[in-house]
Amino acid sequence: MADPSEERQAAAARARENADPHENRAPIPRYVLAMVAALVAWGAFYIVTSESEQPSALGDSRTLADLQGKPKSAGGGAVDGAAVFQARCVACHQATGQGLPGVFPPLAGSEWVVGQEARLASIVLRGVTGKLTVKGTAYNGAMPAFADQLSDAEIAAVLTHVRSQWGNTAGPVTAEAVAAARTQTATMAAPFDGDAALGSPGG
Repeated sequence: MADPSEERQAAAARARENADPHENRAPIPRYVLAMVAALVAWGAFYIVTSESEQPSALGDSRTLADLQGKPKSAGGGAVDGAAVFQARCVACHQATGQGLPGVFPPLAGSEWVVGQEARLASIVLRGVTGKLTVKGTAYNGAMPAFADQLSDAEIAAVLTHVRSQWGNTAGPVTAEAVAAARTQTATMAAPFDGDAALGSPGG
């Protein structure tokens, strides 16, 4: 029969050999806690006070106006008529002002362009459809209305531009003249019906 004291000694030895591991839990130093708290406070302050509206230096820096193709003003606040033409008109009337034969009428030498400025402004504001005769050739296309897309100053600038290009020598168009045409045609619900509605270019 085994001696109980020997069994107790053997059990104690096994317990010492297979003792459960344990971690020494040392407290976090106070200076570390202070540094963490300071960093958190600084981060919160930076987020609250940073300029959220300031554009990022990375990524696409274009503005909404750039994406919409709106012409930028030249120095002094004047609108660049050439830029308006490039953004709004060149696809149909072409950079040469010759348009596309049988499809879009020319602006170069057009009696409508060099004629009465109020009539020309009204066409740009309200658009035109149906038969329109330009330099003896009939066109049956459609020109969109720009009253809701361009300001009086922008329309005046682009009309002044086309009236002085490609051999055209007509005078400038003012924003006031465009504003008057806008008021006179404000009740129009549809574009001009070509020659029938517009009459003669200089009339």
